[in-house]
Amino acid sequence: MTTASVTIADGSAGERLDRALQTQLPELSRSRLKQLIVSGRISDDVNVIRDPARKVKAGQTFVVILPDAEDAAPQPQAIPLDIRFEDAHLIVIDKPAGLVVHPAPGNPDGTLVNALIAHCGASLAGIGGVRRPGIVHRLDKDTSGLVVVAKTDAAHRALSRDFAARHIARAYAAVVWGVPLPAEGEISGNIGRSMSDRKKMAVVGDARGKPAVTRYRVERAFGGDVAALLECRLLTGRTHQIRVHLAARGHPLIGDSVYGGRTGRGGGRRSAFPRQALHARHLGFRHPASGVHLAFDSALPADIAALLQNLERL
Repeated sequence: MTTASVTIADGSAGERLDRALQTQLPELSRSRLKQLIVSGRISDDVNVIRDPARKVKAGQTFVVILPDAEDAAPQPQAIPLDIRFEDAHLIVIDKPAGLVVHPAPGNPDGTLVNALIAHCGASLAGIGGVRRPGIVHRLDKDTSGLVVVAKTDAAHRALSRDFAARHIARAYAAVVWGVPLPAEGEISGNIGRSMSDRKKMAVVGDARGKPAVTRYRVERAFGGDVAALLECRLLTGRTHQIRVHLAARGHPLIGDSVYGGRTGRGGGRRSAFPRQALHARHLGFRHPASGVHLAFDSALPADIAALLQNLERL
């Protein structure tokens, strides 16, 4: 870890902190400086500064803490994998809840990528990118279910094209508070970063978000209108899409600590369920080399099955 001391010049007075620092630390991008500020690695003479937009004054001195460089590539780790299919081109994994897909801040290792590198060896290195080798799509850490990973550049390109063209069939089992009406329908609404919490996504205006469409169907209702098991199918693949769309409709996922909030129908309920009740149960796609259609189904994991049994008693 190294530190740098920066004194604000007269010409930078009144500028945002991240912009003023970038003027004197040109080797660091502005986005990198924003990350350092938000993570509490920049301070003045008194306090840690966490607001990149804070206006600076001439003569102010700031200390910038630069973390030691991390390995550019994830390292292999022997983590058990539930492999549903594998050949020379791709591998399909049934991911358990709690397993992060790829290394990221806060989860530098112990991820699906680390496990895949250990399983596949050097052949996976760099496929589609150094930090996310082989990854074509992802599931949230606490979402369980099926994931396909490419093992060659050609497979990665083909699968990525099919995901972008909406040629991949994906179905999720979701357990929500309340029972959506109508019992079958489509939720559309652009998704982008929340203005109130940058760590969350939200349904936003057309100018700020990306188009997102989720189709749902009620499979079972519990306790009259207390909760429901839904099948959700993605027409797009935005970050947290199902969680955001259902919460916006007032039917947040049971156990969702981020989007379960107190707003909307059922949003004030509390559950002992330790994660969002979401499982990627179906995955279908055309094999990138042979052209053969492949389809996989995953049974509900034990924790969601137990949740449904408890809801049946309502």
